[in-house]
Amino acid sequence: MTSPREWRNRLILLSMTVLLMLFAMEIGCRMLRGTWFLTHWPNLVLLEAVAHHKPCMFVQDQTLGYVPEAACTSPEHSHSDKGLRAMPPAPADAAAGPPVLVTGDSYAYSDEVMDDETWPAYLQLMIHRRIENGGVPGYGLDQSVLRTEQLATQLKPGLIILAFIADDLQRAEMRRLFGGEKPYFTATDGKLELHNSPVPNRPVTFERLPFWQRWFGWSMLVDKFMRHFGHYADWFWQDAEGSPAGTGEALACPLMQRVANLRIPTLIVAQYRPHLWQYDKKWADEQRRLSQAVLRCAQSAGLQTYDSYKLVDDAIKAQGMQSIYGNWHHNAAGNHLVAEGISGELNRLKMFP
Repeated sequence: MTSPREWRNRLILLSMTVLLMLFAMEIGCRMLRGTWFLTHWPNLVLLEAVAHHKPCMFVQDQTLGYVPEAACTSPEHSHSDKGLRAMPPAPADAAAGPPVLVTGDSYAYSDEVMDDETWPAYLQLMIHRRIENGGVPGYGLDQSVLRTEQLATQLKPGLIILAFIADDLQRAEMRRLFGGEKPYFTATDGKLELHNSPVPNRPVTFERLPFWQRWFGWSMLVDKFMRHFGHYADWFWQDAEGSPAGTGEALACPLMQRVANLRIPTLIVAQYRPHLWQYDKKWADEQRRLSQAVLRCAQSAGLQTYDSYKLVDDAIKAQGMQSIYGNWHHNAAGNHLVAEGISGELNRLKMFP
């Protein structure tokens, strides 16, 4: 019969074995991430929040929550003195007159590629019109519309192209997103009411981290687990709803009407994350349904629309996912393809002055 002392010793041995295994896995994860992390053990949750505001990324803004830092250059991207994604010079034969304004989220900004590989940069060459890229990574549809209104006043564009993904509707429900405060709307009888504006500046600090993030945020093993199993946003950002989940769709029509009220020819473009071809069909169908809902609202408001799904789907079927996508966004070839689709639609609709 096993004595209590033997049980205790076995439990101690088992616990030490588990701890050693976890430590070995932690070291392995750090080696995969980079040797720097073998000698530096920062709180990764806090590091991720700070990275969102690292040089040449974003600065706090009372109207929009955050905007790209103006007049800066990094190895991945550059911003103009207006706080817009840097664009190559317009073609020498570009038509004179007001610019084309592009707004939206990271797909409009064209994350993961160089400045001359964004779809607005390719589109500028195709349509021979000067383009200003006002896209901002991480924006909800609400922020995209507010920024469109702001830039339309500043730049006086002759044409607006506002791009979105279905997830932008969920982002529009949030008052705190990606570690920072943001404005948000609620809709009553189709009328919008703006909240959390001016946007308070409440940066993420170690003291503000919840208990679990403070104690386990240093672990690369926990970091990898959260990323791999889809808990990235919950673990890193501590997002907070401003309005109940699912209400973002009700904002689409009044937001599109705000764009229409600018009285500037506008094309609303639906873009898609690579996850639509990676996740289950039910989820993908819901994403497409939400995108179609936004496009219908735009059409009801008198705006022109373009759905890039078939263009991208055909390319994936013919050449595979890696031919047009990087990690989360289009690669250079994918952006060129999207630019061709938008260019063709602009010409078909005769939207140029």
